[in-house]
Amino acid sequence: MVWLLAAALGGATSVPAAEKPSQNKPAAKAPNPAPSPAVKPAPAPASIPPVPAAVIRAEEASSSDVIESDGKDSDAKGTAAGLPIPRFVSLRTNPINLRTGPGVRYPIDWVYVRRALPVEVIGEFDTWRHVRDHDGTEGWVHQTGLSGKRTAVVIGGTQTLKRIGEDTGDVVATLEAGVIVNVQRCPAEVSFCRVEVEGLQGWLKREQLWGVYPGEVVQ
Repeated sequence: MVWLLAAALGGATSVPAAEKPSQNKPAAKAPNPAPSPAVKPAPAPASIPPVPAAVIRAEEASSSDVIESDGKDSDAKGTAAGLPIPRFVSLRTNPINLRTGPGVRYPIDWVYVRRALPVEVIGEFDTWRHVRDHDGTEGWVHQTGLSGKRTAVVIGGTQTLKRIGEDTGDVVATLEAGVIVNVQRCPAEVSFCRVEVEGLQGWLKREQLWGVYPGEVVQ
């Protein structure tokens, strides 16, 4: 009778431990107190991780060297680009063979499997381009695998995408090293470039990007 009375008055003396959250489901958090009606809380900036592995060993994948193109955004037409060297371009599709020399008779050294990855053209031979990526890997790809669309890779650790091109600008998102962004414009005599990634637009410093030269103007 005493036990029953204690249970009725005080309830259970113990409760089961909280269920351990699964790896795919975040743990529940207690709601924050309601903000003052006069203050609107700013949304938390998004965190964008990089896409893994830009290149793989040749034996793991294969592709055609010559890619059908509609002529838009191609790096070159004909046998000579007539464009400055070095210059930045991007991969038009994937996978793309990276060969040891300018022709299909040369072995495939690596295979790019990351569309829109920026590469630097450092040489040309006929319809082939000698390129280098942000890891320093060099090789030859056919011109049809390249696009004039400008992209860049975030470097130097995690960076903050700013709403305006100033150090004091509000943070739009945090970008981990290795994230590919679309370069929209880099104004003259400005240390920031306007970029887009996953629908978010903002500004990053040139020094935080591999794919833009110091002082280069991108319209």
